Amino acid sequence: MHGRSANPRVETMIVERWSPRAFDGSEIPQQDLDVIFEAAGWAPSAFNAQPWRFLYARRDDENWELLLSQLIEFNQGWAKNASALVFVVSDRLMRSEKGNSDNHSHSFDAGAAWALAALQAHAMGYHTHGMTGLKFGEAEQALGIPEDHRLEAAFAIGRQAPKDTLPDFLQEREIPSMRRPVSEIAWAGKFA
Repeated sequence: MHGRSANPRVETMIVERWSPRAFDGSEIPQQDLDVIFEAAGWAPSAFNAQPWRFLYARRDDENWELLLSQLIEFNQGWAKNASALVFVVSDRLMRSEKGNSDNHSHSFDAGAAWALAALQAHAMGYHTHGMTGLKFGEAEQALGIPEDHRLEAAFAIGRQAPKDTLPDFLQEREIPSMRRPVSEIAWAGKFA
């Protein structure tokens, strides 16, 4: 797909998933969004703490402008045509009856949940685009995120539109990106 190649044993859905910016502005049914969140919730996590939380808005609902306005201006420019916006938040604490302690892997585990959300959305015919171009420092307050939680990132979900719906400067970037070879990301033993 789009010039991407991978070992044929890599699941096709993983290779086909990519992050366009051109979305068609269609609605996403709440039931579809709930399935995507449920899939995310199947991610592995340390001690099964499941530290991920998702704040979302569906296109033009009562929360849409609030969430859209927490993106930097560049991301607002294209994400405004998505079907939903989702902000990924992690709980910094491992909570138990015995008391709370720091959860070292809260961000790592929330990232696993986001990856499953992206794959589930892809399996359902949607695309996602993750982003850290947020108004960090303001968004936490605007969204009521407690201090013992961390705003990790956001992602847009929607149906892909033709790239010519984007401004000219973004059209050339509207292609699936390539990946580093395994030799550049994995080494036996010590850090190379």
